[in-house]
Amino acid sequence: MAKYIHGYIPEEQERLLDQAGVLAPLIYPWIDFSDCKHVLEIGSGVGAQSHILLSLYPEIELSCVEIEKKQVKKARENLRQFIDRKIHFLNQDASKLELKKEVDGVFICWVLEHLDDPASVLTKAFENMSIDGTVFVTEVFNSSFQFYPKLPSLQKYYQVYNQFQRDLGGDPDVGLRLGNLLKEAGFLDIELQGGGFHLDQTQPEELRKIATYWKGLMKSGSEAIIEAGLISRGEVLQMEQDLDQIASHPEGVLYYQFIQAKAKKQ
Repeated sequence: MAKYIHGYIPEEQERLLDQAGVLAPLIYPWIDFSDCKHVLEIGSGVGAQSHILLSLYPEIELSCVEIEKKQVKKARENLRQFIDRKIHFLNQDASKLELKKEVDGVFICWVLEHLDDPASVLTKAFENMSIDGTVFVTEVFNSSFQFYPKLPSLQKYYQVYNQFQRDLGGDPDVGLRLGNLLKEAGFLDIELQGGGFHLDQTQPEELRKIATYWKGLMKSGSEAIIEAGLISRGEVLQMEQDLDQIASHPEGVLYYQFIQAKAKKQ
């Protein structure tokens, strides 16, 4: 298990909730658990995506697997409104997953990027699924990120951020590998698609919203990067200022592609 670049402080826990809301319209149109009875969410964190899943699919039973106890505690708090639903909070390492019963749906979102062995987690998911089970995975492809104007502080920070994640044992481009990873785990009928955003001043409000989101995402790893001596606080501020400038620039552009995968057990 690689070290989690974003950390587990309260500010990061709140950021995860905000992130889920901002990105949900981009992620969920392709995901469909309407035929599933019991869904497993791997790397459920503070319950941000769990909240969306429970809202979209009011009939499902949901098992939330998370390795960090702090996150499990926060997820219980965040999902209190679903007290009448069948929700199981499991404090487990997903690479050693043990469920009491099989699930027919698996959901993974922004998790494999943080793992040094994502194949082991997908293999365990496969083993704990029923024959008719379906998995949906959404993962990063950070090399796809483009912006205009080409501002140097954002460019430098982004390079350092991604290299730091690699140094921690993660993979900021793991989305590219999803098809092969799923095949290696034994999955069949693998489908892949790109998702994301291409925003400019034809959609100024969306551009500003994503620029604000991106600042929070980038800054969430800043303390660890500063402690490692790779960047200064001043350079973090300059990165944020660059994103503000892009959002207001008459030719400002933000572009990013994540990768989504769907696969069956049989």
